[in-house]
Amino acid sequence: MGLFNFKKDAGTKVETPSAADEVRARADKSRALMKLVQDMGFDVDDLKVGYDDGVVTVEGRVASQEDREKIVLVLGNTQGVAQVDDRLVVEAPEPPSTFYTVESGDSLSKIAKEVYGDAMKYPVIFEANKPMLKDPDKIYPGQVLRIPPAA
Repeated sequence: MGLFNFKKDAGTKVETPSAADEVRARADKSRALMKLVQDMGFDVDDLKVGYDDGVVTVEGRVASQEDREKIVLVLGNTQGVAQVDDRLVVEAPEPPSTFYTVESGDSLSKIAKEVYGDAMKYPVIFEANKPMLKDPDKIYPGQVLRIPPAA
């Protein structure tokens, strides 16, 4: 998919053990990010996650475009991550979704109205961003969401 930009100081905070040296700190962050992907329940063959100075590189094989996009968003919507270098291979390629960066005052219904022309289609966006979103009312400025193509 390529390189995706995110707001580095927004998102989920991933705790990493303190490290005396920079190499260990990068390895700790890489392991924490890999665990984050695994804890979300994504099925990724040969998953590799690397972290260096705000850039996450993710590699592996996934079954669907949806899983690929969700993994990129899980990693990118993490504090300290400014870019995700997506090197995931999709076994069954399909058209990609678009990404939307939440702004102050946004709601899923407002975004749905803007994107689909119908505010009542907000559940489409909510479902497309599970398991990252647990409540349709809890989005924040700087968060990046998956917007599936209109049906």
